[in-house]
Amino acid sequence: MVASERKKARKAVDGNGTLSNGHGGFDGERGSVPALAEKTDYTRWRLLDERGRQTWHYLTPEEAEEWPQTVADKYHLGMATGLPPLPLPRTFLAAAGNALDFFKHLQLPSGQWACDYGGPMFLIPGMVVTWHVTNTPIPEAYAVEIRNYLFARQHPQQGGWGLHIEGESTVFGTAMSYIVLRILGVGEEDERMVTARATLHRLGGAVAAPHWGKFWMSLLGVCEWDALNPVPPELWLLPDWVPIAPWRWWIHMRQVFLPMSYIYSRRWTAPATALTRQLREELYVQPYESIDFFAHRNTISPRDNYYPKTWILNTVNWALVNVWNPYLRTAALARRAEDWAFELVRCEDENTDFACVGPVSAPMNTLVCYIREGAGSYSVRRHLERLEDFLWLKDEGMLVNGTNGVQTWDTSFLIQAAVEAGLATDPRWRPTLLKALAFLEDQQIREDCREQDVCYRQQRRGAWAFSNRIQGYTVSDCTSEAMKSVMLLQRVPGFPTLVSDERLEQAVDVLLTMQNRSGGFSSYEPARGSEYLECLNAAEVFGRIMVEYDYPECTTAVVTALSLFSEHYPDYRTQDIATVKSGAVEYIRRAQRADGSWYGSWGICFAYAGMFALESLASVGETYENSERMRRGCDFLLGKQMDDGGWGESYKSCETGVYTPHAQSQVVNTAWVCIGLMEARYPHREPLEKALRLIASRQQANGEFLQEAIEGVFNKSCMISYPNYKFVFPIKALGMFARRFGDAHIA
Repeated sequence: MVASERKKARKAVDGNGTLSNGHGGFDGERGSVPALAEKTDYTRWRLLDERGRQTWHYLTPEEAEEWPQTVADKYHLGMATGLPPLPLPRTFLAAAGNALDFFKHLQLPSGQWACDYGGPMFLIPGMVVTWHVTNTPIPEAYAVEIRNYLFARQHPQQGGWGLHIEGESTVFGTAMSYIVLRILGVGEEDERMVTARATLHRLGGAVAAPHWGKFWMSLLGVCEWDALNPVPPELWLLPDWVPIAPWRWWIHMRQVFLPMSYIYSRRWTAPATALTRQLREELYVQPYESIDFFAHRNTISPRDNYYPKTWILNTVNWALVNVWNPYLRTAALARRAEDWAFELVRCEDENTDFACVGPVSAPMNTLVCYIREGAGSYSVRRHLERLEDFLWLKDEGMLVNGTNGVQTWDTSFLIQAAVEAGLATDPRWRPTLLKALAFLEDQQIREDCREQDVCYRQQRRGAWAFSNRIQGYTVSDCTSEAMKSVMLLQRVPGFPTLVSDERLEQAVDVLLTMQNRSGGFSSYEPARGSEYLECLNAAEVFGRIMVEYDYPECTTAVVTALSLFSEHYPDYRTQDIATVKSGAVEYIRRAQRADGSWYGSWGICFAYAGMFALESLASVGETYENSERMRRGCDFLLGKQMDDGGWGESYKSCETGVYTPHAQSQVVNTAWVCIGLMEARYPHREPLEKALRLIASRQQANGEFLQEAIEGVFNKSCMISYPNYKFVFPIKALGMFARRFGDAHIA
């Protein structure tokens, strides 16, 4: 079935029209663009699942007849699913069952769930610019829906685009989204473009873009490389013992810096076209030829400047520009640095089958291969195929996901929710959960990276990635949550043992290598560099991006996974596990703020981290009754309960580090807090019952929960969507209450 669907999908992409050279047949005459389609036929879109690889395909009408749409296709496209109303739930557990009944229809054939993992507005530009400068034809269906998405997310009052979908307009978001729309054929006199251009000019024009924006514009040819602060590949030649060596940086930062440094060193720019010459006129507040780009290396709009460059970084940049580049950087040294940078790009490509760690570095790696090996090379062709993995389609249009999916992560949480809610023993859910278990078994990583030490990769044999095993990056909490899910479900009567004891031990072996000296756990690998490396943070729009940090969320996941493992396997590495757990719990205790809260780095924000931290302390026996810190943690959250019984937290909490209420209560925030309180054995049911009645009141007749505010965050300033959270965490919260307090009736 998959092979035939893949064949149909490839034919569909090749046969439904393209934008030659990536710009919709733009002919060079000002404003002369073809008439633009407003929307594709959503009945012709299909989501293809190939062992966890998710790609969207636009079929011909004849192909669509042969490949029917699924409920999941229709749901993700915002179409009527045809699912009937369910019996009105009378209790919390019945409401949890209705939610799972709806959610099971969204499960894909391989056993996992897909979703819109969007939010950041800087991902689409990298993809589209890469297609454009490599002369990669853009399917017309893609162009239509990317335009639709960008216009749907244009700020309704300010007229521009932000760093993320809920943010205010910035130069980075506005300039790059504007460029994408022009590449995709939208004329500059379109009323929406006029408004966007006015906003961009009001913010200072494209010279005020941050570092990443100037990079993309320079290689496109609508900015000069002189506007970019240096990105020297020579840093990759530093000995490993040097404190600032790039191998010490956070994985996403170093994997972006790596291809960016190669391209910067080559000063590669696409040939000028009529479109890029016009964009030079449109993006700036003065004539392009009159701009001293060198003088604008440090120009950045205050709206974009979340993390201003330090005096140390400014000094380093001055020395690189005025001393290193003109006097000390020989051609031989530059070639050597470029060669080694390319070798590391090659390692990343081979270890991920060209999927790369994420959608910022993947287009950049594509460009490195295009520059180095040429348009017809296998590396470029395979990269272009893999870029499809990041594309997502929804009712607003086409976007770029923050990774190639959240498959392992969301599947793990669904299994845990079902088990914690007591639903796993119900035969109605066995097929769904068995497929989910089989997916996790299939996605466990079974081998370490090739040349692991050469490319500075973390041990991964036995680990789970965030998305799928193709991407293949070890993540501490993803490994922990998947491992917990497998252990929990395999011990429910009637479920088979798909993941052997030996493979669970391998997962433990990975986790035990990942603890920081502080006792806490980071995301992809232990912290390798000092926090002082933030002095060299050149991204400007993100905070806490240079190195790995301790996270309560990741630490909790490891603690709870190791606790569960030790219950069932008490003789395996007993002392090692005890030592690691002790240090991790002490970190959780230290990370608690004076007001009782914990700051969250991957979800919004204090509600998210509070849920994990309370679970972590509960796993070692602390409760509301016997622990003062548990009482403080619960009391902080209870103090934020809203009048309607729910909790609602704004993304501003992540940016400011101070709890900021949302204007409305949120189902996901409410579920998180309820789970945390119940993990802490909070003894009073009244606030919990009030909150869960609110959750139940938001449920639709077919069991669905509607999308509310954005749920996730990274690097403090950029929000990202986790739409499946509105199913898995309410299921867990409703079911936990029923098991601990009795199955309350819904008023």
